Amino acid sequence: MQTDHIDLYQMHHIDRETPWEEIWQAMEVLVQQGKVLYVGSSNFAGWHIAQAQAAATSRHFLGLVSEQCKYSLVARTVELEVLPACRAYGLGVIPWSPLDAGLLAGFEKVTTGRRANDKEHARDLEKYRHQLEAYETLCRDLGEKPADVALAWLLHNPIVTAPIIGPRTLQQLRGNLRSIEIKLAPDTLARLDEIWPGPGGEAPEAWAW
Repeated sequence: MQTDHIDLYQMHHIDRETPWEEIWQAMEVLVQQGKVLYVGSSNFAGWHIAQAQAAATSRHFLGLVSEQCKYSLVARTVELEVLPACRAYGLGVIPWSPLDAGLLAGFEKVTTGRRANDKEHARDLEKYRHQLEAYETLCRDLGEKPADVALAWLLHNPIVTAPIIGPRTLQQLRGNLRSIEIKLAPDTLARLDEIWPGPGGEAPEAWAW
């Protein structure tokens, strides 16, 4: 990697076999040696984050600073408990697959892109066809590209630090940067919620009073 340290070490998945005391002991050594500056998580549940931070606090260690989770207009389950946990503990959120594997990039890109012949992708296209049609109409009315609106929707949430994007060309990168400039009005956000409904808010209010 040609580096003497890692700025942010992201634990890719929860380790269900190793106690947090052991995990944090190892991370503390890496931080003390200057090999790792900060530690983050990826694909953790909300209660995993709470456990991690409780154990870190008991050791007078900073603990997690970020959570990398699947989050997009299509995949909003993390709004139930993961995002509230991140907000409560001060973690930044780094969404992966913000365009849901290209599904939110628009019909033209979905049907002609590199995943055009992917059977799983084709099933998703049919599953969400009516929502995608409504979404593209909304984006067209806004005068913006579907991919840029999807990224702008994530960025309007203060807890989101930055979506993980995967441009393959300079042109795609410049297009993605357009999302920073897009400001979504309340009525547009409401319409997006209608097209891509979330889980009903945060837990437990999402399913109880």
